[in-house]
Formats: sequence, C-alpha cells, structure tokens
Amino acid sequence: MMALDPITMAILKGRLEQIADEMDATLFRSAFNPIIAEAHDASHGIYEAGTGDTLVQGKSGLPIFVGVMAFAVKAVIDKAARRDGVAEGDVWIFNDPYDGGTHLSDFRLVKPVFSKGEVFCWLASVGHWHDVGGNVPGNYNPAATESFQEGMLIPPVKLYDRGVFRQDVVDILSANSRLPLSLYGDMNGQINALDLGERRMRALLAEYGDDTVAACLAGLKSRAAQMMCTQIAGLPSGTVSAEDFLDNDGIVDAPLKIALDLTIDGDRMVMDFSRSSPACAGPVNISRSTTIAACYVALKHIFGEVPANAGVLEPVRFIIDEASLLSVRAPKPVGGYTETILRLIDVVFQAVAQIAPEPAMACAYGTINALSLAGHRANGQRWVMFSFFGGGHGAHGAGDGLNHGNAPISTATIPPLEILEAAYPVRFTQWALRPDSGGPGTFRGGLGAIYEIELLEKQADVFLFGERGKFAPPGVVGGSTGAPNVFYYEQDDGEHTPPMVSKMVGIHLERGQKLRLETPGGGGYGAPFSRDPEQVVRDVAQGFVSTGVALRDFGVVVTADGRLDIDATRTCRETRA
Repeated sequence: MMALDPITMAILKGRLEQIADEMDATLFRSAFNPIIAEAHDASHGIYEAGTGDTLVQGKSGLPIFVGVMAFAVKAVIDKAARRDGVAEGDVWIFNDPYDGGTHLSDFRLVKPVFSKGEVFCWLASVGHWHDVGGNVPGNYNPAATESFQEGMLIPPVKLYDRGVFRQDVVDILSANSRLPLSLYGDMNGQINALDLGERRMRALLAEYGDDTVAACLAGLKSRAAQMMCTQIAGLPSGTVSAEDFLDNDGIVDAPLKIALDLTIDGDRMVMDFSRSSPACAGPVNISRSTTIAACYVALKHIFGEVPANAGVLEPVRFIIDEASLLSVRAPKPVGGYTETILRLIDVVFQAVAQIAPEPAMACAYGTINALSLAGHRANGQRWVMFSFFGGGHGAHGAGDGLNHGNAPISTATIPPLEILEAAYPVRFTQWALRPDSGGPGTFRGGLGAIYEIELLEKQADVFLFGERGKFAPPGVVGGSTGAPNVFYYEQDDGEHTPPMVSKMVGIHLERGQKLRLETPGGGGYGAPFSRDPEQVVRDVAQGFVSTGVALRDFGVVVTADGRLDIDATRTCRETRA
C-alpha cells in the first residue's frame, strides 16, 4: 500500500467525510418521518469492501448506528457470498436486529460501489422508520416477550437486483406498516442518499485513482488504531469494575444488572461484561454487535481525538456471555435497545473515572423516554406520534453538564414542539428545564426537562418505554446523582404513575387529558462542597437550583434577596465537612 503525504491525507479525509455528510443531509431533507427529518435518527457511512469495517462516518447522524453498521455490512457480504454474489446496481435492505441491527424500527440499506469490476467499498444508510407493524404503534412495546410482537423482521434481501427495483419487496413492507406513505418516503430518501454517495465516490476515484483513495482509507484506520493504543497505554494498568442497573424489563419488576470489569494491560484493553444479568423476558435485551457498538460510542466520548472508524476497537477485546442480555438471538425482544446501550455507556464512564478522572464524565440522563400516542382523527385517518425526549448530561472535569441535551448515543436533536404540534393533535402545555434535577458536584450535572402534553383529539392510546425511574444517573469522582425519571398521566379519577415506574402500555386518554414527563438530570462531577459558592448563587438566580437544595447539597446559604451569605456558608461547610 502506497504511503501518502499528510496534505493529501487531509484533503481526502475531508472529501470522504463530506460524502457521508452529504448522504446524511440528503435523507434529513427528504424523509417523511419527523424522527428522521427533524430529530436526525439516521446515519450514513463508508465501509471496507471485504470486512465491512467502518471507514468513514457522517457527523450529523447517530454514532451508535455507524458502529453497528459494520456488522450489518458484513451480514450482507456473507449472505451475498452464500448466494449469487454481488453485482453492480444491487441494494440490500433489512432490519434484522440480531444480524447487524439494533431494533426493528431501524431499516438498513446497503449498496456496493464498484470500480474496475470489483467492489471498492460499501455505502450504508440506516434510518428509524415511523411504524413497522407489531403490537404497539411506533414499535416501542415495553410488554413484548418476543420480537414478533415488536414489528416485522426483514432479513437481508435485495431491494434492487442488478439495478432492477423490486416492487414486490416494497409491497410486503408497506402492507406491514400502519403508515405506509411515511415508510415509502423514508425508504426513497435513503435510496437517494446512497445514489448521491455513489456518484460522489465515483467522482473521487476518477480524480485521485483507486490506489490513492484506498491508501487514505487504510491510513485513517491505522492511525485510529495507533492513537487508541497510545491513549490506552497512558492509563494505569490493572482492573476496575463498575455496575449499574435497569429498572426492569417491562415484564418482571426486578432490576437488571449491567456490569463491566475493565482491564488495562499496556496498550490493550479488555471489556468483560460476564457479570451482567442473563437474557430477560422483556425487550431490553440487545445483540452482541449492539453491545460492541455502544462501547465504541462510549470510548469515542472519552478519547475524542481518536478518528472515528473501526481502528478504535482494534486494541480492545470483548468478553460477553452468550447467555446474557447483552448477546441475545432471535426471537428475544430487543425493541428497547436504546435503554440498555445507554446503561452500557454509563458503566464505561464509571469505570474509566476510577482510573482516569481527567477525561471522565458523569452519567447522562440515561433514557430516551420513547413515548407513543396513537389514535384516529375525526375523518378516520390514523395518526401515530412517536418521539423521544431529552434530559441532563453528566458533568465533567472542565465544567457543568449540558442542560436538556439528547442522549449520548447520538448527535440527533430533540424534535421541536412546533413540528410535533403541527403534525399531531397534541398541545405542549409545558416544555421547560426541571429545577433541582442536576446532580450536585464541583461541577453540576445538566438539568432534565419537564414536558406536559395535552390530547386535542377525541381519544388516544399511549405507550411509554423509559428508564432511570428507580436508579438515578450516577455522578463520578465524588459527584452525586441526578434526579430520577418520573412519568404522570391523567385519568378521570386524577393523576397516576405507571406500576413499573418507567414503562407502560395501554394508557387510554380522552380529549383534554395530559401526560407529563419529568426527565432525569445528569450526574455531578467532584465533591459538591467544592463548588464555587458564587456559582451556586448564579444557579439559584437562574432557577436551576432552589435555595433549599443549595443549602442541603452544596452547603451554600443564599439570602432571601438572592445574595451569598459568606459567613453562614463557611460555617455550614465546615460543620458538615
């Protein structure tokens, strides 16, 4: 493989990233579904011809998708090898969560790019489709006990066979969705994104030549592996352990443990999840490929300077028990995979904080709070509102956590209330930061949010799939936990909360009744009594922290007119030290 000078490498790196970014933008601008068009729950990347390894990812999509898509592309490579091979003009489509997938809502389209008669690389697109059948509109079914209750499962099949569009495949997909028009629009957006990506890649190959572009891709992967080895070698050798819990699986109201034993041995890392809970009845199981992809995202958060490609994982070995909830096969339900991968990221953060507090960060709010409302309009037309919601991010050694951010599995955005209100018969009567929800610390966790939603149509059914209702987001390096997740819904006899705290199916709303989500805040970083008292006063002035919490958790006395009482604060902190 030829060696490239740094300038050429930098130019080609930018050009390749631009291809992935343009594919992202093409889908976001053309998708019918607000979860893709507004929230950017999708992703695109460029993958190695023989292995399917991630080479380049788009910067606007979900990193968890890019990590797991390497397994998806490999699934297509393997199936093509068993059948009639790969031909120019082929496009594969599937959503199998056990074979390079995540959950059934996420549909993958994979396309080879040929040059000189051979596959040069693969392009892939993944997007969260609005509804793919199953028992629950929007597909986040917290009561599922097998994947058949979550939606249609499509193995890798050809959507285009040597350039010929297969309408029969689309007919099957459309017949299994409550919203076939949305499905059709999203699918075509993904097709167009791949077509654009192929044109851009062909233009790049024509300009620079196959050998030069191939050398760049190999060099980027090698550089990521080398940088990751250097980062690991800078950590103290030894083993640390961390564990955290899911509230329940939606079927049995018992906590589920996610445990990590992290070993540093020179420039190598071992991530051992053997002590995690076994596979469960409900839909918080995930596949092995999803587990590895979640760890990729966590490591990229911590080692942000390392390029984002498959080289990140070259010095990392995974030990995952095949009987655990982190390595399931069909037909175990996996619809709530987002909740489990967020807990995986949390345990990685907590483990790394024990050996490297400087790059470590506290845990974020740890749930997407997948909420679905569905019903029929007065004209009989079906509507399905599916959305996810934000919360507080964890504090870190350089500052407070982000207030009201999106989950750390993504760079997606929270759908704007204006878009949701325009698309569905609902009104947001509150959309605000949640006071006192950030975890206390030298640096405070970010605040969660309060969302209150009123139904405007005659009636609707509601489904919630959340987490962190029982186990609040932990702090690190002496920081405290953020506030836990809370969900309320109105009925004729007043306000209720789910029996399993964070998950429920079959909530029936009548016109004028409301739902309210109070999402978790992020964990704190460092000892709360080490926080600058003036910063606590500013938090009180901004409404982030109440005077009672300022006193109780930070040892800071704020007077009735909002000033710092220096002497009383000193006495309080000394007395309680």
